[in-house]
Amino acid sequence: MASKNEYDYIIVGAGSAGCMLAYRLGADPNNRILVLEAGGPDTDPLIHIPLGLGKMHGKRAHDWGYDAEPEQRLNGREIEAMRGKVVGGSSSINVMAYVRGHRGDYDRWADNGAAGWSYADVLPYFRRMESWEGGEDTWRGGGGPLNTQFAKSQDPLWEAWIEAGRSAGIGYTEDYNGEKQEGLGRSQSNIREGRRHSAATAFLRPAMRRGNVELRVSTPATRVVMEGNRAVGVECVRLGRPETLRAAKEVVLSGGVFNSPQLLMLSGIGPADHLRNVGVEPVIDSPYVGKNLQDHLAVQPTASRPQPGPFRATMRFDRMATSIVRAHLFGTGPATVLPGGLHGFLKTKSGLSATDIQLLFRGAPGNAHMWFPGIKRPYQDGFGLRPVLLHPESRGEVLLRSADPFDKVRIIQNFLEMPGDLETLRSGVKIARDLLHQPALDGFRGVETAPGPDTKTDEQLDEWIRRTAITAHHPSCTTPMGNNPEAVLDTECRVKGAENLRVVDASAMPDLVSGNIHAAVLVIAEKVSDHMLDKPYLAPATGA
Repeated sequence: MASKNEYDYIIVGAGSAGCMLAYRLGADPNNRILVLEAGGPDTDPLIHIPLGLGKMHGKRAHDWGYDAEPEQRLNGREIEAMRGKVVGGSSSINVMAYVRGHRGDYDRWADNGAAGWSYADVLPYFRRMESWEGGEDTWRGGGGPLNTQFAKSQDPLWEAWIEAGRSAGIGYTEDYNGEKQEGLGRSQSNIREGRRHSAATAFLRPAMRRGNVELRVSTPATRVVMEGNRAVGVECVRLGRPETLRAAKEVVLSGGVFNSPQLLMLSGIGPADHLRNVGVEPVIDSPYVGKNLQDHLAVQPTASRPQPGPFRATMRFDRMATSIVRAHLFGTGPATVLPGGLHGFLKTKSGLSATDIQLLFRGAPGNAHMWFPGIKRPYQDGFGLRPVLLHPESRGEVLLRSADPFDKVRIIQNFLEMPGDLETLRSGVKIARDLLHQPALDGFRGVETAPGPDTKTDEQLDEWIRRTAITAHHPSCTTPMGNNPEAVLDTECRVKGAENLRVVDASAMPDLVSGNIHAAVLVIAEKVSDHMLDKPYLAPATGA
């Protein structure tokens, strides 16, 4: 009989991928599974109330507190690198957007060495894991554990945006997660009954109810225990005391794009010279661990709104207080609706295999705040849209500072290192400004507040981009899978050169998908779980 510290699988990280794996692996009652989470439980009401994310982000609550090193091409700014440190991981603090990406993304993965990861290969897994409010069809799933729904915003601005998109030649898509991604479309979110439907809610809690999945919170992993090249367990710290846990079958790292390569390197798996320099004895020389870091960079053209929209009325203190209580108790009311409602996906050049700019629509200004007559004045209303660079050519890296597992990693993004990235993002800004000034928005738009009417030349736009650009919080690709020499993982997410060790999270992506990454992370875990359970893969989708 196994001891209390012996399991079949140890999953490090209760984020999107870790929760999904626990759900699927735990379906076999013979599997005993432990999930280790460095953060605390997801009991904060702000996690579950959709509108609570603004407060969480402002306080950087449930966040690892990472910042990238000064960015040379972003005026030396240290760009924050928010990642969830809580049960549910980043799915507990993100904007709840559900975006699969473009079919060309997955076909590119397969063409470049990740065999078995084409769009036809992953579509059945996207369908298996979701319950789409529009019902099951060729493209969407109707009976999976993850709830997906259209945005519920009632702001008339959104219809004006759609008309502006048609006038600008961008067009409209009924479902950007269906047959056609390109165009403007209603946002889709992981919300259920007015509450965030995180990976913890959708997957981990149902898994734990089966009785063979254990969760330990506030328990950071410090090292994978290796016997030769074989992973046999994990060292961690629980209640201030070190502990060693054994895994009979596999150790799976699902700590995320920064923490999974960190744990590999702390365990002696990584670039040998770098490991020696920080005092870690190499076990497996894997030179590309931590390399290939990619992230989506974004800026935000904005305009004032002379006639306030419905969201500003909601932000009156007494109304918001009531809304928060309603949302917490009943999952109803304005606090369950985000001031967004649209996504856009487009190609800046003909002949591209996938969209290269995403448009994120914002229905409130960045300084939106609660107000009350006679006490605090309301803010000047406004709106904007954020062009996002979807496929950067620039590459960053994640490095250890030391052999101390509690020393934060070095994050070097290298944003805009490649000139083509700035050119594409500038094109996205021009498209966004063109949309902003379409006649359909005349009844809503005041003056352009950013970059502003005095910003006209490419040089001026570039300066504004360098001064204001931020991450869209989609870091990925630091332990990519594939059969090419630069891949750290094989196409089943097993660490090359090691036994019984996988990395299953955003790190495993070969390169970025066209949009928010939560759905792509889930589908990686969904598909890999079949391999771990010795199940045949679902048949590729025909006609996809």
